[in-house]
Amino acid sequence: MNQEKIIQVQNLTKQFGDFTAVKSISFEVYKGEIFGFLGANGAGKTTAMKMLIGISNPTSGEALVAGFDVKTNAEMVKKSIGYMSQKFSMYDDLTIKENITFFGGIYGLSRAEIKIKTEILIKELGLEEVANSLVGALPLGWKQKLSFSVALLHEPKIVFLDEPTGGVDPITRRQFWEMIYAEASKGTTIFVTTHYMDEAEYCDRVSIMVEGVIEALDTPKKLKEKYNVASMNEVFLKLARNVE
Repeated sequence: MNQEKIIQVQNLTKQFGDFTAVKSISFEVYKGEIFGFLGANGAGKTTAMKMLIGISNPTSGEALVAGFDVKTNAEMVKKSIGYMSQKFSMYDDLTIKENITFFGGIYGLSRAEIKIKTEILIKELGLEEVANSLVGALPLGWKQKLSFSVALLHEPKIVFLDEPTGGVDPITRRQFWEMIYAEASKGTTIFVTTHYMDEAEYCDRVSIMVEGVIEALDTPKKLKEKYNVASMNEVFLKLARNVE
């Protein structure tokens, strides 16, 4: 694993009135790493991710993403990353080609670049026969694969995936993770949240948030050894129970 730090977080905090959703978290993510950011609903992981992608301002603390400060240079952060939201982010009433062209424009690609990348992407996904079909007609698994590919259109240094495999079947989930591995092997950093604990096993390192704090951060192998359990699900359950 490359030791170049691509995300650096120091005492990052987010408050909403009297409620502190993210409590002074600190961690680092390396170039080309698949970093799992785990936690139950309400643990603070989505709030933390929103700060890292430059759409929510921290209450206090520091975060550098791709070398840019999320507080003072959020626009450069956004240009340096790809993002795939939990809910499918393509437009159902546009065709596959139209969606790729639209997002290519948002990412600042030239018409020539968009044309070339559209052809490559459609061929790689095997969507030649349905390229002019509405995205709304695609099965969910194909929508997710397309959404991931479009998030990589501008060749970002980091791609943030917010529960990307929610609701898809096990075979599609495996195929999706093969796409993640292929992208990470090119040096792209993958920052992924998931509530499927078996997917935590696929990550290089895993952070587990409980009630706004990072309770554990290490490789899946070391976390299982530390808590003397056989699976990441058991690690998660042990941490959650300790807080109750």
